[in-house]
Amino acid sequence: MLRFESDYLEGAHPKILEKLIETNFEQTAGYGVDDHCERARELIKKACGAPDAYVQFLVGGTQTNATVIASLLRPYEGVLSAVSGHINVHETGAIEATGHKVLPLASEDGKITASQIENAYSAHINDSSFEHMVKPALVYISQPTENGTLYSKSELEAIREACDNCKLRLFIDGARCGYGLKAENNDVFLPDLARLSDVFYIGGTKVGALFGEAVVFSNKKLCENFRYMIKRHGGMLAKGRLLGIQFETLFEDGLYFEISEHAMRLALKIKYALKDMGVNVLFDSPTNQQFPIFKDEVLQKLSEKYSFCYWCRVDDTHSAVRICTSWATKEDSVDALLEDIRKLV
Repeated sequence: MLRFESDYLEGAHPKILEKLIETNFEQTAGYGVDDHCERARELIKKACGAPDAYVQFLVGGTQTNATVIASLLRPYEGVLSAVSGHINVHETGAIEATGHKVLPLASEDGKITASQIENAYSAHINDSSFEHMVKPALVYISQPTENGTLYSKSELEAIREACDNCKLRLFIDGARCGYGLKAENNDVFLPDLARLSDVFYIGGTKVGALFGEAVVFSNKKLCENFRYMIKRHGGMLAKGRLLGIQFETLFEDGLYFEISEHAMRLALKIKYALKDMGVNVLFDSPTNQQFPIFKDEVLQKLSEKYSFCYWCRVDDTHSAVRICTSWATKEDSVDALLEDIRKLV
């Protein structure tokens, strides 16, 4: 079975494993205040062009989203998100479990717009019973989105302006950040994410690490007590150096960008091959997530050799699936998949 259902099916890049073994018997301070974490922070701040940013490491995406959002909101405040946003559909109520409501906005492609944000805020503030409703105080977006789409720089700048106009904070989920950075025609890079958000994170779990996400606060007014929140949410890893070592390895020689580019090259190979075969897609994704639509009998046959993430029913005879490439995807696996699709369509 060749697996394409997600981008975290393998362990970690060999260079990370080598570094973990090399440093295995080092004695360091715990809880992320060791030299490896400090060096990783400096490398990330340099890559972001944000020397004054505040960087902390957490283990996984849901933990990161829940901890960051809880730290940014008062008890009566909520977070605006695309209806398809990860925090709304794929985190088992983790945000609500911290006492904060997700306020979903309609979206067809995974993105929301500046005008939607302003309209949602205006609808709340101009309602005569606004004090009886959850107050929008934070905007959550992801880059790439849950549907593999990307925000352009101009879209992010408009969202930033809307947030400023409405006195909302902006949090960008970067679980697949590397794949967005290396996507075709992308014009948003780490310094842009740092400049335009109050806080964002750089995903490691899906981009070559065993586990780990690097949270970057551009707005340092918001991070004063963040380590308290990490501890309170069970996220303060005693052996914190394991996180620092991984991000140190990913960012010291550009490995993060190199392995992201590999995944994107293979994703685009799939995308354009499917286009040449006349296969329709659910979303026009420029990232490592592709969403082809197949007849049910084609899917049934392909499923004998390949695994995908089922996405949705399109009509009575067709379904959409997600095909993911990753830092570890092998080209001959992609070639085999495309050859078998070609035979069936």
